[in-house]
Parts: sequence; C-alpha cells; structure tokens
Amino acid sequence: MSGHSKWATIHRKKGLIDAARGKVFQKLAKELYVAAKSGTPDPDSNAALRLVVEKAKAANMPKDNISKAIEKAKGASEGENYETIRYEGYGPGGVAIMVDCLTDNRNRTASAVRSTFTKRGGNLGTDGSVSYIFERKGIIVIPSDYNEDDVMLTSLDAGALDMEKNDDTYLITTPSDKFIAVKEALVALGVKEFLTSEVTFVPNNEITLDEEAKEKVYNLVEALEEIDDVSDVYHNMKED
Repeated sequence: MSGHSKWATIHRKKGLIDAARGKVFQKLAKELYVAAKSGTPDPDSNAALRLVVEKAKAANMPKDNISKAIEKAKGASEGENYETIRYEGYGPGGVAIMVDCLTDNRNRTASAVRSTFTKRGGNLGTDGSVSYIFERKGIIVIPSDYNEDDVMLTSLDAGALDMEKNDDTYLITTPSDKFIAVKEALVALGVKEFLTSEVTFVPNNEITLDEEAKEKVYNLVEALEEIDDVSDVYHNMKED
C-alpha cells in the first residue's frame, strides 16, 4: 500500500504541475492573440508579438499552441476585445507590487485584484504610485558553459547593458528594444540553452524583509497570479 500511496502522491503533484502549466499557457495564448490582433500576425514584422512569442517559448509552450493562438487572431471577429489594465499597490512590509492584466471585463478584474490585495495584507494604490520604481528591461540567463569573454563581447556589441557571472550562469541585461538583437547574437555565437529569456520589469531598488513577511508577500503574489485576467505580477522584494 505504501508504494501505491507514494505513486498517488507523485501523480497528484504531477497533476497540479500540469494544471499550473495549463493555466500559464492559457494566459500566454491570450497575450499572443491580443498582440497578433493589434498588428500584423507575423512576428517578424510585429515587435510586440515577437516579444510574446519569445516569452511563450521561454515558458516551454508548444509551438502548435503558439501557432493556434496567432491563427485565431487572424480570423477573429471585432466583437472579441481585450484591454490592458495595470494595477499598482503595496504588499506586506511595504513591498511595491505592479499587476498587469488583459481583460474583457474591467469591473470583474478590478474587483478580483482589489479583494486579493485586501485579503492578503496589501492595499491598492493610485496609478503611478509604484510604477516609477520599475524599469522595462530584457533579462537573459544562460549556462556558463561558454567562454566568458565571447559572451560578454557578443552581448555588449549587440546592445546589452551588462553581463555578470554567477556560480554557473551568465546574467545578461538589455534595454527592452535590444533584447531580440542580443538573443539572436547569442544564438549565432552557438548558445542553445536559455534558462531565462524575457522582457520584464526590473525594480530599481529592492526591499529586504524577514522570512515571515516574505512568506506573506509570496502568498499575495501567488494569489494574484491565480486570477485568470492577470498576465504578470512584479514586485521589489529582495528574494535572496
């Protein structure tokens, strides 16, 4: 029975992971649809769509799923519209939190985000109350299997802001508009594995919290990410 119980536990965990992955893919499909519908459905000539495609690839979203989301936008009627909304607020310990959403019902989304902040010890702020803390940048992390000088020179020549070596990875930071050029230069160099590859919002300063407060912030962030209309959540809590 113990063996069966262990298998059941593993199976349940896998089910939870698969369910979480499925939810991520659903949200990415919505972002792909919106980006493709707002311009041309060709990533090569639609910069916004290209960035979402890169984000989807980084999340290991299957190519078929990516293609289907883009194809759906091609034949979509004008009646199916989403709008982008950003909510800003503070979490436990005064951590700045920014929530980006794609929604077809502003009231539903506002209510869900507001109640989640309130229930998890945070509070919503006004527009611009925390967004000034964040800057949009490209973040690329690759294994440190490649020559450090080659990676640094290639990245900087392509427009990267900085590169730093950690234990077994290189962290490359780029301006948002140079992200694609830097990634393509690294691919040309021979880089095949990207541990992180996305354009995101990076805080200009971080807040250090004790373990109890950290746990509360994590709980709030996870609860916000569970909301169907939420596409991304950013915060300035120091995580190490």
